[in-house]
Amino acid sequence: MTERPDLRTSLDTPAGKRRYVRRLFATIADRYDLITGVLSYGADARWKRRLVSMTGAAPGARALDLACGTGDIAFALAARGARVTGLDVTQRMIELAQKRGTVTFLQNAKKGGCPLFLVADMLALPFEDSCFDLVTTGYGIRNVPDIDTALAEIRRVLRPGGRFLSLDFNRPSNALVRGVYLGYLTVVGSTLGWILHRDPDTYRYIPESIRRYPGAEAIVDQLAAHGFDGARYLPVLGGLMAIHSASAARTADKAAS
Repeated sequence: MTERPDLRTSLDTPAGKRRYVRRLFATIADRYDLITGVLSYGADARWKRRLVSMTGAAPGARALDLACGTGDIAFALAARGARVTGLDVTQRMIELAQKRGTVTFLQNAKKGGCPLFLVADMLALPFEDSCFDLVTTGYGIRNVPDIDTALAEIRRVLRPGGRFLSLDFNRPSNALVRGVYLGYLTVVGSTLGWILHRDPDTYRYIPESIRRYPGAEAIVDQLAAHGFDGARYLPVLGGLMAIHSASAARTADKAAS
């Protein structure tokens, strides 16, 4: 199985990555939950529950879940009473999230109601400044064409003191660990891509995106540069994954006082 040349070359520029990622997620949307479960040996749901518990989301909190996929984090936040908007750039992901809400969630929603789902780009959020108490994302930051623009938009829509949490793969700093990790993802991803899509490149995107990802420590620095306080990350799965957390700096509060 030979890798098509367009996988790596498409990720060389923000515009190329944007096109590639949009095509990819439109292709895999109906199998997205299956794949995340298989690649994580079922741990993905546990990691997302951990992220949601770290938010401290209270009833009535205004929450935005970016790159929401089929809605795992959005539904969990709504179950805590938050008023949730789920956003994804892939139309099919939003259709699946809405269907899931119609079929199952309305039976259980007692506090926050069903999340509102919409198609939009997290690089240009269609919201006013300082309108959310909480922003979350699962696997969103690594997949955006421009991390700096995404973090600036997240900071813009968060109220001063509002919280941001992100779950994603990490890029291990140890070269040996990184090689084994990426090798595993490449072999398993290629196999699943062939079985499900007759295209081994489909899930080779994951290790390739990790190779280009700056890593958890660098994301902490970028968060600080974009006006977040207390930026840190929690290593997950021995540091192969990470949950970032930070709060929007209270500069607006200080200026008003």
